[in-house]
Amino acid sequence: MSWTKPMSSLLCTILSLVLILEAFTTSHGEFVYHGFSGVNLTLDGNAMVTPDGILELTNDTINLGHTFYPTPQNFRKFSNSTVQSFSLSFVFAILSVHDDISADGMAFFVAPSKNLSNTWAQYIGLLNSRNDGNRSNHMFAVELDTTQNDEFKDIDNNHVGININSLISLQAHHTGYYDDKSGFFNNLTLISGKAMQVWADYDGESAQINVTLAHLGAPKSVRPLLSSSYNLSDVLRDQSYIGFSATTGAISTRHCVLGWSFAMNSPAPAIDISRLPKLPRLGPKPRSKTLDITLPIATAIFVLAAGTVVVLLVHRRLRYMELRVDWEVDFGPHRFSFKDMYHATEGFNKNNLLGVGGFGKVYKGVLQKSKVPVAIKRVSHESTQGMKEFIAEVVSIGKLRHRNLVPLLGYCRRKGQLLLVYDYMSNGSLNKYLYPEDGKPSLIWAERFHVIKGVAFGLLYLHEKWEKVVIHRDIKPSNVLLDSEMNGRLGDFGLSRLYDHGTDPQTTHMVGTMGYLAPELVRTGRASTSTDVLHLAYFFLRSPVGKDLLRKTHRETSIVCSIGFFSFCIIAH
Repeated sequence: MSWTKPMSSLLCTILSLVLILEAFTTSHGEFVYHGFSGVNLTLDGNAMVTPDGILELTNDTINLGHTFYPTPQNFRKFSNSTVQSFSLSFVFAILSVHDDISADGMAFFVAPSKNLSNTWAQYIGLLNSRNDGNRSNHMFAVELDTTQNDEFKDIDNNHVGININSLISLQAHHTGYYDDKSGFFNNLTLISGKAMQVWADYDGESAQINVTLAHLGAPKSVRPLLSSSYNLSDVLRDQSYIGFSATTGAISTRHCVLGWSFAMNSPAPAIDISRLPKLPRLGPKPRSKTLDITLPIATAIFVLAAGTVVVLLVHRRLRYMELRVDWEVDFGPHRFSFKDMYHATEGFNKNNLLGVGGFGKVYKGVLQKSKVPVAIKRVSHESTQGMKEFIAEVVSIGKLRHRNLVPLLGYCRRKGQLLLVYDYMSNGSLNKYLYPEDGKPSLIWAERFHVIKGVAFGLLYLHEKWEKVVIHRDIKPSNVLLDSEMNGRLGDFGLSRLYDHGTDPQTTHMVGTMGYLAPELVRTGRASTSTDVLHLAYFFLRSPVGKDLLRKTHRETSIVCSIGFFSFCIIAH
C-alpha cells in the first residue's frame, strides 16, 4: 500500500511533537534561586529585594507585600485534564523586634491572577471578608501563621496550614517536625528569627498534599508535618501564578525569603544552603574575643576604684524603685519605663493630646526604639478610684488577644504616675463618625453594620471565648475605636470585672454611662453578661441612627426602649 509509509512518518512526527511539548512544559516550570539578586520577579506592595539578595516581603509595621514568579505555570498538560504533580521548597525567616510577639504571617500561594490589590492584611494579603471561602478564588496556599485568630479557627499563634480558597485551614499543625529516628515531634518557633526550610509536594495521581518543615540544614523528614487528600483539579486553573504573601500589624516584623525552588512533575531542585544570603542581625554585634578578655579586668579595676560611687548609686536606685505587687507578676503586657513614655509623648505635649476621659488624658506617642505609634492613657490624679480602674484595666485586657479589642501593649507606674500603652487607632472613636461636625453622616449603613458586628464579636470573646468571663460594663460609641481599616475595636476596660466560667458575678455597685444602663442593672445594681448584651443592644440602636439616648423626647424614649428590648432578645438569643 502506497499510503502506509507516509502515514507512519506522520505518526512519528506527531509523537515527536507531543514528546517535545511535554519536555517543554516540564522544563518551563522548574527553577531554583539561591538569593534573589538580579532575579526577575514581580514585586507588589512593600516587597523588595535587599542589596544582600534577601527577598523581604515586609519590613515595618502595618505592611503588606506580594511576590510573584513573573510568568504563569502550566498546571495542566491539556485543557480539562487533571492538575499535574508539582513540588516546591523555600527557606524563610521571620524577624520581629520582640522575642515573643509578631503579627499576622506569610504564605506560599498559587493564584489565577497577579492582581491581589483588594486583599486585607488580616487575611495575610490573600483574600478579604467578601470572598473568603468562595470556590471562584481558585487559590491554594501553605500558610505560616503567627497570630491566633478565632475568626479563622486558628489552633494557636505558631502553626502551619494548608488552605484552599479560604483562611480557614483545610488542615493545620503546630510548627515543628517529626524526628526520623525517634518518631518524636520537635517544636519550632516561627518568630525565632532563625532560618527554616519548607517542602510542599502535590501528587497529581493520588491527589495527596504533603507539607514538611525543618530548621535550616536538617534533612527533609520522611513523615510530613501535614498530609491531606484533596484534588486540586477542582481548584486550580490551567495556568496560575505562584508566589509569596506576607502582612504585619502594629508590631514591626520582617518576613524574609532566602531561597526558592519549584518543579512540575519532579522533585523541586535542592537548595544549596551554603549559597544563601546571610540573615541581617537585629541585635548588637557579638563582642570580640579580645573584649571578652579585657572587659573582666577593666571591670574589676573600675569596681575597686569606684566602689563607693557604685554603692551610692545602687542605694539611690533601690530607694526610688517601685516594687511589683501581686497583680503585676503574671498579667501579660510589657512594663515600660517612664522615660520611654515621656520621650514618646514629647513630655506629654498638649499638641499630642487625643482626648480627655473620666479617668484621665490620652496622648498620641511614638516609641523611640520600634517607631510604633501608640496611644498612652495617663490616669488622672483627681480620679478617686484611679488605682482601682488602672488595676482593673491591666488585669482585664493584659492577656486578651482579639482583632476586635484594642490591644494593650504595656503599662508604666512611677511615684503615683499610672499609664497604659495601647495600639494606636488611627481613625479615632466611633463618636466622631456618629456626630460629624458638618452634620452629615460619614459612615454608610454597611460600614456601621461592620463596626457593630466587630464589637459583637469582641464581646462574644470576652464572655465565652477567653479563659475567664470579662464583663465590660460600659459599652458606648466613645469606647469603640476604629483602626486603619475601619474595624470596630472595643476599648476602655476601666470598669470591667473578671469571673470564672460558671460562677455568679457578685458585683452590686452600679456603674456605667446613663443612657446605656440595662434595666436589670438599675434595679438590682448587679452587672452580668446579660447587662453587657443589653448595653450592646442600646449601642446597636444608637450607631445606625446617630442620636443620643439621653436627648430624646418621652415618646422617642418609649420607642427606643421597646426596640431596645426587642433587639436585646434577638442578640441574646
